[in-house]
Amino acid sequence: MTRLSATIARLAAMRAIHPIQPAAGGPSRLADFDAFGTNPGALRAKIYVPDQIAEKPALVVVLHGCTQNAAGYDCGSGWSQLADEHGFLLLFPEQRRANNPNLCFNWFSPADNARDRGEALSIREMIMAMVDTHGADPSRTFMTGLSAGGAMTSVMLASYPELFAGGAIIAGLPHGSASNIPQALEAMREAGAFSTKDLGDRVRRASNHDGPWPRISIWHGSADATVSSTNADAILAQWLSVHGLEPAPDASEQIAGHRRRVWNDAAGRPLIEDYRIANMGHGTPLATTGRDACGMAMPHMLEAGISSTRRIASSWGLLETRTERKFAQSGGQGQEGTPTLPVARISRLEALPSEASRSTVSGTAEAEKIIHDALRAAGLMQ
Repeated sequence: MTRLSATIARLAAMRAIHPIQPAAGGPSRLADFDAFGTNPGALRAKIYVPDQIAEKPALVVVLHGCTQNAAGYDCGSGWSQLADEHGFLLLFPEQRRANNPNLCFNWFSPADNARDRGEALSIREMIMAMVDTHGADPSRTFMTGLSAGGAMTSVMLASYPELFAGGAIIAGLPHGSASNIPQALEAMREAGAFSTKDLGDRVRRASNHDGPWPRISIWHGSADATVSSTNADAILAQWLSVHGLEPAPDASEQIAGHRRRVWNDAAGRPLIEDYRIANMGHGTPLATTGRDACGMAMPHMLEAGISSTRRIASSWGLLETRTERKFAQSGGQGQEGTPTLPVARISRLEALPSEASRSTVSGTAEAEKIIHDALRAAGLMQ
């Protein structure tokens, strides 16, 4: 309980420094997308459809972190900038305050973190609606997310592996890390001591999948004080087990001072990439100047001299030039005349989102009351 109290106190202090920010960077480039299904998780859906889209365009699903929303994360990450350049579609599921007062996806809640339940099912419905409505290529659907969004990305890749060709987990946690608030807070502090096989089994048990598994990209700051980088180690172990790969990487290199390791399939194609961003805190790594500039630095969107957005998109084969792929008019779904996202260089910011939220907490009534009272006192629950 002492360690849990310390974690709550740290999150409360960070929340005071970086309060919830509804948006950033000016007007949203995203459009509402309402007719997508029964929506059992009560999420919002935002989309971006460029003025010109590729034939059978890829779909990238992007999940924001706590204290963020879809528009702010798009502005910071630069995903719609790349969609304009390369003609793919974007889907941004968005949390509601009624579900979680800090706008975290409920990756730790059994009502939301399993196949055909709650928020996970809502996101699946959004994806299928994008295929039906906008002609997204179902064989080229990808997903990425930061922090709580990264943890929910782990949930989706495990629960619906048949939907995704690849996924990128940024400052997130492995699937099966927690099923209530205390477990979530402890997992954020340090990943549990699970065997590689146990971690892999948590993915294998999440569905009846018997086909190929998604490719995985892992990103984590070495100085992350909000979600321990031991969770990146656990995510790596989890997917090494799922893919049946050995612990030793097939390649290792330094990029802009950051370590990248790669594990390949039998044909030499990357199945897992692991990026550790030196001296970076909790957030999405950006390069906001130079040839690869993309996005804008802001809280949890951190200048690191390396663009995770561009590198993730490139690993998924999305950065083909316009001459390499046929384009079609989108029928006015994009926001015509929207300027390229601004580029700014801001000093590195470290922060972070509280992962606490609504959930049914297991354990005794006394423990539940202590935890909830502490979270409310810290401003992390209502």
